[in-house]
Parts: sequence; C-alpha cells; structure tokens
Amino acid sequence: MAEVAPPFSPDWISPPGDTILDLIEEKNWTQVELARRMGYSPKHVNRLVKGKVALTEDTAILLERVLGAGAQFWLAREARYRERIARRKEAAAHAGWVPWLDELPVRELMKTAGGITTRRIDAKSKPSIVGDCLRFFGVASPSEWRDRYGEIEASFRRRTARPANVGAIAAWLRLGERQAETLGPLKYDRGRFETALYAIREFTTLEPDEFQPRLEALLEEAGVGLVLTAAVPGAGVSGAARWLGKSRPLIQLSLYARTNDKFWFTFFHEAAHLLLHAADRNVVWLDDVNGTGGRGAKEDEADAWAANLLIPSVWSARLSGIRSKTLVREFARETGVHPAIVVGRLQHDGIVPFTHMNEFKVSYSLEQS
Repeated sequence: MAEVAPPFSPDWISPPGDTILDLIEEKNWTQVELARRMGYSPKHVNRLVKGKVALTEDTAILLERVLGAGAQFWLAREARYRERIARRKEAAAHAGWVPWLDELPVRELMKTAGGITTRRIDAKSKPSIVGDCLRFFGVASPSEWRDRYGEIEASFRRRTARPANVGAIAAWLRLGERQAETLGPLKYDRGRFETALYAIREFTTLEPDEFQPRLEALLEEAGVGLVLTAAVPGAGVSGAARWLGKSRPLIQLSLYARTNDKFWFTFFHEAAHLLLHAADRNVVWLDDVNGTGGRGAKEDEADAWAANLLIPSVWSARLSGIRSKTLVREFARETGVHPAIVVGRLQHDGIVPFTHMNEFKVSYSLEQS
C-alpha cells in the first residue's frame, strides 16, 4: 500500500473580516461607515473584522444587505475560519500526544485491513498518525482511550499469566468491533443459539468454504455475531467472547495459522462463555494462542462444555482405549466429528503424546469477515 502524504494544512488562517475589509475598500468605506450602515458599534465591527466575535446568522443577513454577498457565503466563510482554528488547536494537541503511539501497534495497524492509513513514521507525520489512531479507536484523546481500554484490561480474562499487551489486544478487539458494525441488527435468542451450536458440530467434517457461510448464517439467525479478524502481532489472542452493549453477543476469532481441532475447540469455548456466563456482560473473555498459564473456574466450565459438545460424555469412556489410527477413524465416524477432534482430545487427556497422529489435523485458511 502506497504511503499517504500528510494533508495540506496552511499556516495562515483568514477570518471573514479579511473579505469584509476587501469589500469596504472597494467601496471606499471605513469601518465606522460600515458600522453605521449595519447598526453596529464601531467597536463591534472592529472585533468582527479581527475574528474576535463570531459571525452569526443575523450578522450574515446584515452583511448580505449592506455588502451584497449572500448570507450563506458569509456563514460558510465563518464556518471555514472556525474549523481551521479548531484544526490548528487539534494539530497542537496531536503533537503533544505523540508519546501515546508507543503504546500502540502502529506499524501493524497500517498493514492490517480495516486499520489505519499507511504513512511514513517520522516526527513530521506522527501527529497525523495520532489522529488516525484516535479515529480508528473512536475516541477523542489518549485519555479517553485509557479510560476505555484501561477498563477493558481490568475485565480481560485470559488463559495466560503473561502480562497483557494492552495496545495490541485493544487494536485486535477494535478491529472486531468495526467488523461487527457491518453485521446489521441482531436479536439474540439463547435457545436458538444453543440449538445452532449442536447443528454446527456437524461442520467439523466440512471444508472451510463449505462451513463458513453456513456457520455465519446459523449464528446470525440466533442473534450472535461472528467475526474472523486478522491477528495483531503481540496480542497473542486466538479468540474472544464478549457483549457489545447488553444485548449483542460477539464471538471473535483470529486468523492465526491453526489446525481444525484448535479452531473448533476455540469456537465452542467462546460460545460456552456466552451461554454459561451471560451475567458477566462486562467481561471480555480472551483465549490465549498457546492455551497455557493461569486459569479460573469459569474457564474450566467453558472448556468442559466445549469438550462435552464435541465428544459427549456418553462416548468419552471409550477414549482411553484408542491407540491406533484405525480406531481414531472409527470413533470419529461413529461420533460424527472430524478425526482431528478425536486426536486433539486424546492428546489433551494424555492418552497419546502431542507428537502422535498429527497427520489427521488440517490447517485452515479462513477468509476474514
């Protein structure tokens, strides 16, 4: 993607008073004469000319009568002037907020679809990059960003004990939010969602181009959003479950290169959080890429629910006797899941080593939502 030059921002700002002075000069009028004709005091006209008082709708109409230009012209002239003053203040503020960029994955956001504009990262362009990042996150300043994502950090529930890279995680979550905005209105139906999940279990045997549209359609009918979001380096997150507001559940999965057993377990794990822990609607449930480190009771509950959906407990007693590829294929056929799901469970339960039977696993290449 080609780099974008910083937008033209002139150092000079011309108030409407400059145009007023040009017009009265053509008429050989003084400011005093203009004041008399408008019914204003000379002091007020002088402040108007210098841009120290706003050019109001009433003043615009008077100028239309006295100087001939239309009221809309004067109001537009005033609006441009005030906007340029505000932009100058904004540019000064952005220059002061440049250190905030150190908290963000700026280069990664420039490379990511749905991220920010690609620019040269140098002292001259950094204030513009600050503006890009503020617009991306939908906040007015780094202070609001910290309020928003500092609060989210407190609500993170992760599998890992490693310190969170808040900037990278926030960027990944925000990308998902922006994708979710394109899904349109959804009406959540818990019963329909749970029913859909049992139907989705059958998709584990399908190829991504077959199951992805069907998966998204079933979830949409249940009022649950699903977005597949490109991984942001440093975030270390493979999936998340959360509520956007109080009535809009969202499952967000990253596009890390992954095998089908991990993809489906992560999906059903996040779905379980929405079903089992709906009371915790301010929590952002994050699934770490490596699935290691600190855990909690609710993470264990989500794990157990996902594991039981994929391989119901009525079948699980037979797992300990599966040691061969032939038995894996037979068990997968009987239970209606992909053999990789069986292998992943066997490895997790310590029945076979993690180095065994990985040829059953399929690497998914999924399209970003």
